[in-house]
Amino acid sequence: MFQSIILKKSKQGFVGFVNMLADIFVPIIPAIVAAGLLMALHNVLTAPHLFMASSLVAAYPNMKGFAAFINVLANAPFAFLPVLIGFSATKRFGGNPFLGAAMGMMMVSPALVSGYDVSTALASHQLAYWHILGMPVAQAGYQGSVIPMLAVAWLLSKIEKWCHRRIPEALDYTFTPLITILVTGLLTFVIVGPVMRDVSDGLTNGLLWLYQTSGAVGTGVLGLLYAPLVITGLHQSFPAIETQLIANVKQTGGSFIFPIASVSNIAQGAAALAVFFLTKDKKQRGLASSASMSALLGVTEPAMFGINLKLKFPFVASMLGSGAAGIYLGLTHVLAVSLGSNSVLGFISIATQSIPAFLISCMISFAVSFSATYVYGRRQEVTEVLRTADEQPKEAVAAN
Repeated sequence: MFQSIILKKSKQGFVGFVNMLADIFVPIIPAIVAAGLLMALHNVLTAPHLFMASSLVAAYPNMKGFAAFINVLANAPFAFLPVLIGFSATKRFGGNPFLGAAMGMMMVSPALVSGYDVSTALASHQLAYWHILGMPVAQAGYQGSVIPMLAVAWLLSKIEKWCHRRIPEALDYTFTPLITILVTGLLTFVIVGPVMRDVSDGLTNGLLWLYQTSGAVGTGVLGLLYAPLVITGLHQSFPAIETQLIANVKQTGGSFIFPIASVSNIAQGAAALAVFFLTKDKKQRGLASSASMSALLGVTEPAMFGINLKLKFPFVASMLGSGAAGIYLGLTHVLAVSLGSNSVLGFISIATQSIPAFLISCMISFAVSFSATYVYGRRQEVTEVLRTADEQPKEAVAAN
């Protein structure tokens, strides 16, 4: 009994943590996606051997200005990512989101050494320091950081709430923001920022080590299990990880999660499309048709919950297809350099040299999922299975 209560609480705590990450990152995903697609467009314009031996910019010099303009637009949201996260996270933690955004701005101030150059500055002993109360405080920025800003936003919210409770109402409006920013700023640059930077670097390096060590086996397992993770909602935590990987693309090469999510969605669509050819029921054919197209374009809920899970074997077949495609992704080292649509359109977000391999993985996912569903489905009457699955809930209600 005691153990079951502990397990229940720990499960709720973990699910709550995942939901918290989703609440923070879902609102800022459109900005990240827009920046990512612009980055992909810049890669198309500047990558050699894509349309011809040289890049489009080299072949058509009059496009250099446009490419440079696109590059500025693409890099800005990632460089100033702490501002977006500061606003969203502070709002989620119950603080003033504008104070969170202001703290994010301070962490990426041009007066600081860019977060992308901190390691180089440390190695060359060129990192400047403030001397505050006898303590050396590094003038290091946090461009492109995720975890440090999450910790700072939580801390800021706690300090602000503490001030609201203890400062008289007549002085609250003036002194709460001042004290909150001053105390949070000191703690950020002295303790929280450096510690969380190490945690962030450790997480990034750990993910890279896991990906590089497990290789095709790891990507195959993730591909196999991605759809079940979607059912549990645990995939909501992935944007935080992907954002970290893509924000440090020079170090990481990109995200290995995005390609796997794309082939998993395609597998769900392929399995639902196979059901369309298997069933004779007009209603189910209509549902399978629309659901499969939706999944192929990145929205899997209609296919997953309306068709595949109800029949069970299409869901298993889609897992096999996604797993097979995941193995191929690992073998060919396909990485995404931006976020975008987890679908057949996902090639836009893939590193230019890996686009052909990504498209092949999409075909593998589709072919395995479709053929496995169709071959197995030929052994039974799919329409009857669907009808039985629909009737079971009604019978349960009648029994109750």
